[in-house]
Amino acid sequence: MRVSRVQAQENRQAVIDAASRLFREHGFDGIGLKDLMAGAGLTQGAFYKQFESKDDLAAQASRRALESALGRWSAAAGANPEDPLSAVVEFYLSMGHCAEKTDGCPVVALGSDAARQGPDVKASFEAGIKDYLDMMAGWVGKPADDKSTDDKLAEGGEPDGKAMAILSTMVGAVLLARAVNDEQMSKRFLQAAAESVLPQSSTGAAQPGRRQ
Repeated sequence: MRVSRVQAQENRQAVIDAASRLFREHGFDGIGLKDLMAGAGLTQGAFYKQFESKDDLAAQASRRALESALGRWSAAAGANPEDPLSAVVEFYLSMGHCAEKTDGCPVVALGSDAARQGPDVKASFEAGIKDYLDMMAGWVGKPADDKSTDDKLAEGGEPDGKAMAILSTMVGAVLLARAVNDEQMSKRFLQAAAESVLPQSSTGAAQPGRRQ
């Protein structure tokens, strides 16, 4: 039976959603097309009607995963508008987030894989990481009358240096916390990262390690 254009688009979105989770769990090369399509409730035969290649799907799924992650940042920040950075740090550097395999930060789950992928996947990651930095720069940037070109995102288009340092610390901490068996060591990585990044802003202290 022929699939309508509307249904075809819905199927495409379902595959992208499923792949955004399954790639985070298994890696780009750790899961085949059959299982990716099955995750969306479809057969492998429908794949090439929707995507040019697995690399095409990887790029689309990466973009979707990063958009979802940014939405979680926004939700955390919106829940504590007086101290958004601490809210995001508390969420991101929590044992709950650390334990997430399919819905956690794609930069942690797939960053090393992305480095070995083609330009389209890297472009998706670059755009998503810039969105992270744009959001964070508003919380840690210098006062409006400070015109330093090193730390101004708006004037020259360069990411805020403080935001880049904080993001690097947070991503690295979750990566290391996931890489060890010792739960106490995992918690210490997350706690140490939070203690390191929060003094760089005017926000209060977060409580890393709490399950969200």
